[in-house]
Amino acid sequence: MADQPLSDVKILDLTWHIAGPYCTKMFADYGADVIKVEKSGEGDPARRMGPFAGDDPHPEKSGLFLHLNTNKRSITLNLKSSMGIKLLKQMVKEVDILVENFSPHVMPGLGLDYQTLAEINPKLIMTSITNFGQTGPYRDFKASEPIIFGMGGAMCTTGLQDCEPVKKGGNLMQYSGGTSAAAATMIAFFGAEMNGKGDHIDISLMEVQMGSIERRMSELLAYQYNNEITPRIDVAGLMQFPFGIFPCKDGYVDIAGGYMFLDRFETVLGMPLMERYGGINHFNIERREEFFSNIWYPWILERTKKEVVEACQLGHVLCAPVNNSEDLLNEEHLQHRSFWVEVDHPVAGKATYPGRLALCDELPWRIRRPAPLLGQHNEEVYTGLGYTKEDIQKLREMAVI
Repeated sequence: MADQPLSDVKILDLTWHIAGPYCTKMFADYGADVIKVEKSGEGDPARRMGPFAGDDPHPEKSGLFLHLNTNKRSITLNLKSSMGIKLLKQMVKEVDILVENFSPHVMPGLGLDYQTLAEINPKLIMTSITNFGQTGPYRDFKASEPIIFGMGGAMCTTGLQDCEPVKKGGNLMQYSGGTSAAAATMIAFFGAEMNGKGDHIDISLMEVQMGSIERRMSELLAYQYNNEITPRIDVAGLMQFPFGIFPCKDGYVDIAGGYMFLDRFETVLGMPLMERYGGINHFNIERREEFFSNIWYPWILERTKKEVVEACQLGHVLCAPVNNSEDLLNEEHLQHRSFWVEVDHPVAGKATYPGRLALCDELPWRIRRPAPLLGQHNEEVYTGLGYTKEDIQKLREMAVI
């Protein structure tokens, strides 16, 4: 089998939780040798975050950790010990990239600031992922996903017009931050390969949110040029005709309709609508309740997601099912494209994981190993640095690893 595109790249991974590990996962899954440095006895806090395989809160069964750390090697290291710092500096000599997502003061406080590490390895790319960046008045502030989402400006336009702003579900900003960090790191890596000089990449999750093309760009430009603050959407106005999320027999569907598609809904519903409800360019608002009560909901509630989608496709109305996890695992399109991959972990067992981000024969993606056990590769990595098995046992006794 052909080498993967990053097979010759070595990465030191000092990340934890989500944003940093997702960044390094993208490299590991495309062939990079990623050495994950974890705290002895505890490891990455993501090991204690669910969901857990078999609903067993075991540190080797966290679904989140298992997904974020495929193809990596794990070592334990006490960075608060002088010997731990010495070991890390030895590893820095051998790697191309170091990624960390500690608070901004941590690495300099350990004597591991970029200037110090660059003296050891002038080609080193060091990527730092933090809430607000390495500089500025907010640099040391703590934050959470809702705080970043709100401060980045997107939350003000998310939610109902007459209610409080809300954030999108999940850890959107963590994954966006990890993706942005991976892209910036790869650009810097290519630059170092060309000019022989490394760089320090400063990723701010707040700035990732602000710079996201997901609504933010047009909204920021609207304010810059027109002094206009984008409001939250008046959903009641949109509900003059089917537009949005609607319940059906076995779940929900998302329909991008509207009164301008009234003629198309005649095909969807199999009945005349134009004359009674006002034509393509106007909807008779006085008859809205009658339409929803007598026609729309009786029709949609007796049909499955698949039946509603197929009817809308025949009528050329944009519609899609609102899928849950079971739906996605059984989605024929994703199965056809071999998106899902089965991974067998020595403790958690076999499970189906999300697969590659893109299909490309010349740049193969594959799972070479499951997420590592805590400290699984201590002997392998430290003997590679010249330490004997006896040395490694002494390091354990000294609580260095």
